Amino acid sequence: MNLYEETQMLLNQYGLKAKKKLGQNFLINRSIVEEIIEKSNITKDDVVLEIGPGLGTLTKELAKNAKRVIAVELDEDMVDILNNRFDLDNLEIINEDILKVDINEITDKYGPIKVVANLPYYITTPIVMKLLEKEYKITSITVMVQKEVGERLCSEGHSRETGAVSISVSYYAKGKIIIDVPKENFLPVPEVDSVVIKLDVLENPRVEVKNKKMFFNLIKAAFSQRRKTINNSLSSAGYSKESVKDALEELGLDFKLRAEDLTIEDFANISNYLVSHNMEVGND
Repeated sequence: MNLYEETQMLLNQYGLKAKKKLGQNFLINRSIVEEIIEKSNITKDDVVLEIGPGLGTLTKELAKNAKRVIAVELDEDMVDILNNRFDLDNLEIINEDILKVDINEITDKYGPIKVVANLPYYITTPIVMKLLEKEYKITSITVMVQKEVGERLCSEGHSRETGAVSISVSYYAKGKIIIDVPKENFLPVPEVDSVVIKLDVLENPRVEVKNKKMFFNLIKAAFSQRRKTINNSLSSAGYSKESVKDALEELGLDFKLRAEDLTIEDFANISNYLVSHNMEVGND
């Protein structure tokens, strides 16, 4: 039985359909499942956190290859299916919203973990940023996401795909697209293609910043009006034009550059300069 037939059979057996409000699209290509397992580098020493396991297609293979799998699923119907399908000593199923789960409880018990998931697309960015910003003991994050979002999450600057989230992710991790997944590989077929990305979490942040909050606020401000030059976008966000001008001059950066033209190092240098010269918003 191929994966498409297996998925249809399970949905029919339980009288269910994919729930659009939960972003459910079930992967029906077994070779892609196998490639995810291979490229996420799961071994028998690994504890894996799976987010949104759905019918358990990926869960089954993760459990075969990992020491332990903790699968967090919001949909009670899917939890029932998972519990009925699997009776495995190394699988724990949690019926909860991943954004409300205290992952420290998992890592305190098991040590560093890897995350592998086919993420619900409507909350991809909040999930990824929670995993990174909370600085949990996570060594890698391998997730299926919408193609456009994946390109943005893995961009490191000098690209139209680059956004505030790109720079934020690159502060914590080294990201790359590892698998292209056309939309025909899902049931139901979504409107967009997907990719699998792998974020290798860094032991130390990519850059040193004097004020972390200031650094991330600066990035957000710069990209909030991305068509403007960096000088104008930061000025519009409350930084005095003279302060920003001084920083850019000192760092040898062209006033005509836009946010997408800057690297994470540029943002760190601007932020550190402004902090060092007491030029935070409201301090000029």
